[in-house]
Amino acid sequence: MSDDDLVFKALADPIRRVLLDALFERDGRSQSDLEEVVREHTEMTRFGVAKHLRLLEEANLVVTRKEGRTKLHHLNPVPIRAIHDRWIGKYTAARTSALLDLKRVLEDDEP
Repeated sequence: MSDDDLVFKALADPIRRVLLDALFERDGRSQSDLEEVVREHTEMTRFGVAKHLRLLEEANLVVTRKEGRTKLHHLNPVPIRAIHDRWIGKYTAARTSALLDLKRVLEDDEP
């Protein structure tokens, strides 16, 4: 599986996106901290959260560092930027931007 495929697979799951958002808000969290964040959205075991974190690590979206007995998780935004540059950036040309602006104006005028 290519690096891009691993990133897309990791981003496809809503729980993994919640984990990434939590790390974006505050980097360097323990698994226990991240479990609490996940529990705000759904019921999940410690093992379920660990599995999601492992997939994020495999996609290189999360890197870990041991600090004493605690394993801290840090966001690595580089793969997301690479996806943006490769797949999203080329679709955000002026033409696309103008169409989105028009869509927003039309939606704002709805009763």
